[in-house]
Order: sequence, then structure tokens, then C-alpha cells
Amino acid sequence: NPEDARYKHLVGKKVLLPIVGREIPIIADAYVEKEFGTGAVKVTPSHDPNDFQMGKRHNLQFINIMNVDASLNQSVPEKYRGKERFVARKQVVAEMESLGLLESVKDHVNRVGYSQRGNVPIEPLVSEQWFLKMEELAKPALDVVLQGKIKIHPEKWVKTYEHWMTNIRDWCISRQLWWGHRIPAYYALTGEIVVAKSVSEAVEKFKLKNILVTPDQIRQDEDVVDTWFSSWLCPFSAMGWPEKTAELKYFYPTDLLVTGPDIIFFWVARMIMAGLEFTKEVPFHQVYFNGIVRDELGRKMSKSLGNGIDPIEIIEEYSADALRFTLVDMSAEGQDLFLSKKQFELGRNFSNKVWNAFRFLAMYQEQLPTSKPALPKAITELADRWILSRYHRAIKGITDGLENYKLHDAMHSVYQFFWADYCDWYLELIKDRMYNGTDTVKAETLSTALYILDGVLKLMHPIVPFVTEEIWQRLESRQDGESIMIEAWPEHKAEFLNDKAERELEFLRDTIVTIRNIRSEMNISPAKKFSIVIKTTNSNQTKLFLDNTKAIQSLARVEDLRAGEAESKPRMSASAVLAGAEIFIPLEGLIDVGVERARLEKEIVRLEGQVAGIDGKLGNAGFVAKAKPDVIEKEKAKRDNFVETVEKLKISLRQLG
Repeated sequence: NPEDARYKHLVGKKVLLPIVGREIPIIADAYVEKEFGTGAVKVTPSHDPNDFQMGKRHNLQFINIMNVDASLNQSVPEKYRGKERFVARKQVVAEMESLGLLESVKDHVNRVGYSQRGNVPIEPLVSEQWFLKMEELAKPALDVVLQGKIKIHPEKWVKTYEHWMTNIRDWCISRQLWWGHRIPAYYALTGEIVVAKSVSEAVEKFKLKNILVTPDQIRQDEDVVDTWFSSWLCPFSAMGWPEKTAELKYFYPTDLLVTGPDIIFFWVARMIMAGLEFTKEVPFHQVYFNGIVRDELGRKMSKSLGNGIDPIEIIEEYSADALRFTLVDMSAEGQDLFLSKKQFELGRNFSNKVWNAFRFLAMYQEQLPTSKPALPKAITELADRWILSRYHRAIKGITDGLENYKLHDAMHSVYQFFWADYCDWYLELIKDRMYNGTDTVKAETLSTALYILDGVLKLMHPIVPFVTEEIWQRLESRQDGESIMIEAWPEHKAEFLNDKAERELEFLRDTIVTIRNIRSEMNISPAKKFSIVIKTTNSNQTKLFLDNTKAIQSLARVEDLRAGEAESKPRMSASAVLAGAEIFIPLEGLIDVGVERARLEKEIVRLEGQVAGIDGKLGNAGFVAKAKPDVIEKEKAKRDNFVETVEKLKISLRQLG
């Protein structure tokens, strides 16, 4: 190192290379680490990439001592020629020792590249290769991205692309393989080189250099081009280029490229460069980078690791829709996917939910075959106004997600609507109308439910195409369409958005959930029906509860319901407060109060003991010092859960007082 005072007086002098006897110069270069070893190192420009750069900086000799089979060549003393590298190394060390030149031998960690296929150390050696000059190609390819002519999603990859293109190096395009496009270079016996499209063209080019040769007197370079050099032509070469074919005119440039960010430079950037150079147009207008699929341990799935998941096995076990659903659901923008087989159960469960929703409506479809997926003229029911509002929000959510390449957001929007809103609540809310309504009410209710189902099947179709097509074909309301795939995409209509209906229905839903929670916390049998009293804060609340008494009775298993501003808390009642309204459940006759008090007291004592035990652990300095951080976090989470449960049990106990 030029700043190493120990050796400054030696720079510019020469040393004699032991055994070989060759004089070599002493140089100073900032790459050398002063603190590593002695701070002095032997440079081998032909056998190390970093030494190669130093050799160029200091005009050193580039001496290659190896043959391509890793045996030593004519550049070494005769007694070592032809010997295999590992054998020669041992003999050189032995000779150095016998000459009294070996100071010491020490182990140190080194980065040695290994062949992926042969699993043996790679020996770098300098060789003659073909390069492509890149600077002139890179600038226009960077400009089209920065100017927005090509949009990259997610946008964070633009910075990575810019970094690559502004720090680009010339591309080594030649490969010593037996397959691929051959380097179009031809050699005369004199060593002269021409680049030509054919042997005959090469002969003509040699003539221009005053070298007269016949075709059999020249040879083509045996190297082939880098695979990516062939691939960068893909967008237009696949369409018949350089001929101006009809396919090229119609399909080029294409619209969207979907690929992984690990080949952003290997392929994406190079296709853009090639497109601009050879066709004067960008090859595509949008690039979407999906996440890299990894296993549970975070390792990239690969053949060499053997940690991949066979999609055919997943299709056979869970279905093709489950495979597609799970992958899309896990594809949060710009994030990698950490995948295991068990996660495909999520997709299977969703497909089952879709099928079961259809089966429920199909029962009534048979009874009312004239029902069409159309809305009645007057939409009076709160549940219908609510579901239509939620449906049109879902249309906007999934449409925006797909158009902006936010696939997870799109999937989440339609999943939440279908599972939570449509199946868990809407279909439950309309059961009373379907069971007990007049034929007209039944027909209008079924028609509305089918209208929503028909639309949501279309929204889900890009993600789960098989189950949606199958159900759609079975809908008697589909009016003889050929396929759901070519149906019009549902249109978002703002006039159906209804904030008031959404607020009211969500309030009713929270009320029902609260009643269910009290039932569970008070250990009331699911088979028992009970009465509830609701003290409201205003007439609007009172009307909402009374108008929807049947829904509350059905979904919360309530027998009688009283609601009003004048209501008061009955004796011995469990209670809860929700948006100002007080909900009371009289407990007399529902449970044995003494037995329930004893159960609650016993459970509180047990859980408080668990909390004390965890406090003891977390207060033990030895445990905290030895335990892993995730173990400590789990213990803290467990404690918080126990404390929260104890508080709920104490509230229940007070309500029994």
C-alpha cells in the first residue's frame, strides 16, 4: 500500500522470484490491505480479477501458467510442467522449505469460487474474449425509463435500473460452450480477423485487407455468444425480424413484460438496449417485477437446492385455483414470497367457500327458475343497500389493484368482500326472507343475491378461473353467454355507494357480535335463546334495532328484543356498551349463577398464577440473558393475553354480583 511506511523505500526496486529466477517489480497500490498478513502480497495478474486490474494500472506482465485443464504450462520451470495444480502446489511449498525461504504457514479465511456443477475450486485465468461496448447503448435505454416511456412496477426498481446503467461495463459476450449462436468472426492463416455474416462475406472482407483466401483457408471462431446476448433479441426476433413481417408490425412493441428483479440487468435492460438499437422503438411499455419465490427458510427455490414445490402436485392435491389464489394473495407489491405447501390450504378453502355460496343459492334457483341477476326497481331492505354499496367498493378496489399491478391489493379487496361481507353476513341476513317471504319477496331477494354473485364471479375470474367458470355455466340466470371469460367487466357505479347503509349495517353487525361474545363469556349454551334489552341514545337507534329485530333474533339466537331510550338495566344482567347504546342480557334462569361465579373465580386464580410464573421468568436475569429474543417476545405476548383474559373474566364476575 502506498501509505505503508514499512515498505516505501522498496517501491520501484525489484525482487527475484524464487525457483523461477525471474525479476519482478515492487509496486505500491491502494488495493493492498496494510493490516492483512505482512501487508505485502504477490500479484498474479493472469489468475485473479483484482490482480488483473492492478496489472493494468501498473503495466505488469500478464503471464498465464495454467492450461485449461488446470495443469501447469510452459511458463513454469520444466520440472513442474504438465503437473496438476494441487500436486504442483505441494511440491512448490516443499521446495521453498528446502531452500530455507519458507517463513511460516498460516490458515486464513478466503473467498474461493466453486463450480456449481463440478463442486471444485475455480481457477481464474486470463484469456482472449469478445466484448460488446455498452456505454453508447446504455444512455438511450436509461433515458426511456427516466422519461416514463417505459414504466417499471414497483417503482423502487427504477433506482436499481439507473444504478446499473450509469455504472455499466463492457459486456463479455463470448462463451466456451458447445451450443448457442456462434461468434461471427473469421480468422485467416495469418491471424487476421474479420466479422461477417457468412463465410463468403468474410472472404470478400479479407480481400479489402489485401488478403486473398479461399473459404477452406479461413476458420470461424469456435466460441458462442452469451445466452443473454441471444435473449436480448427476443421481443422482435420471435416475430420474424429482421424481416418486416406482419407479426412484427402487429405485436411489436408489446405492452407488458412480467419477470423477476434478479434479472433486471441480465435481460430487461438488455432487451431495452437491443430494441432501441435495432428497431428504434422500446420493446415494451410496462415492466412488472414479481417477487422471488422462496422456501420457508427464505432460500430462493432452485433445482440445485431441491427446495422447489412442484405445481402439478399442488394442483392435484389442492386444485389449480388454489395454486393461483395463494400465489396472488401472497404477492404483496415488491415483496418476495415465502412459500410452503400448507399455505395452499388458504386457496382451497376459498374455492370451497365460493362453491358453497353457489350451492346455497342454487337450491332456490331451482324453486324460482325465472329469477334473473337483475336488481328490483325499489331497493328497500337495509341489507340489500349495504351489500350493493360494498360490492361497488369491491369493484373499484380490485379494478384499481389490477390496473396498477398491485395484485395482492386486488385479491384482498375481492376476498374481503366475498368472504366477510357476502357469505358471512349477507347470505345469513337474507335467509329469513328466503325461508318465510312471499314468492315475490323470495324472487326479488334471490335476484339481488344472484346479481351480486354473477358480478363477483367476474371479479374473481382472473384469479380463480376454473371454479368461477364452472359456477357461472351452472347459473340459470347467465342468459346463454358463451363464457364468463368474455363477459363485460363489472362497472363501478358511484350512485350505489351508501355510507349511511354501511354505517347502520356495521352497527347491527357489531351488536350481533357483541351479543355472541357475551354468550361465550358467560358460558351460556348455544342452544339457549334469551331476551335482550337495549337502551338507545336516540330515536334513530331505536328504529334501527326495531326494524331489524328479525336479523338480530336469527343471527344472535335471541328470543325477545326490547329497544328504546326509556329502557333500563334489568336485575342481574350482563351488559356491554356500543356506540352509546347499552345492551343488557338478563341472566336469571339462563345459568346457575353460583356455579358460574365459582368457575370464573377458579379460572381467574389459574390465569393469575400463569401471569406470576411468566413474571418470574422475565424477572430472572439468567433466563433473559440466555433466551433468544423471539422466545422472550412470545412470553411477553402470552402474558399480555392472560392479563386481558383476566380483566374480561373479572367484568363477567362483577356482572353476576
